[in-house]
Amino acid sequence: MDNTNAIGLNKEKADHLAEKLNELLANYSIFYQNTRGYHWNIKGEKFFELHLKFEELYNDLILKIDEVAERILTLGHTPKHNYSDYRSISSIKESNQVSDGINAVEELLKSFQITIILQRNILTLASEADDEGTNALMSDYIRMQEKLVWMYSSFLDK
Repeated sequence: MDNTNAIGLNKEKADHLAEKLNELLANYSIFYQNTRGYHWNIKGEKFFELHLKFEELYNDLILKIDEVAERILTLGHTPKHNYSDYRSISSIKESNQVSDGINAVEELLKSFQITIILQRNILTLASEADDEGTNALMSDYIRMQEKLVWMYSSFLDK
């Protein structure tokens, strides 16, 4: 019996990867919606700067959501798409209305930490499964997000 999927990966390892990618999808979806809320509700001295930065970020997150969902499909699985699922499996929690820029950036940094840690875990699993496609995706995400952590931390003067 052949134990590989359509792209030649071990089915059990692909199953586990798809499960973790669905967890990432859930986190990204909540992260995305929170960022939209920050964008819509930001007020104060840094409004113009943060309003634009939040828009850049949610536009990037929506692309990542699509890429992660497509990777799940490539692995032969179905991406979750219900917010009720997202809320139950996401480590990132829904934000209350945040109009204070400092609080919003602090919440963004917590969300980045959660996603980077999860992506490193997925990177390890992808390496063990010889899944270069998922591996490359996670490496790119981690590199870009670590730079954003530095930038948002610098904004907070940390």
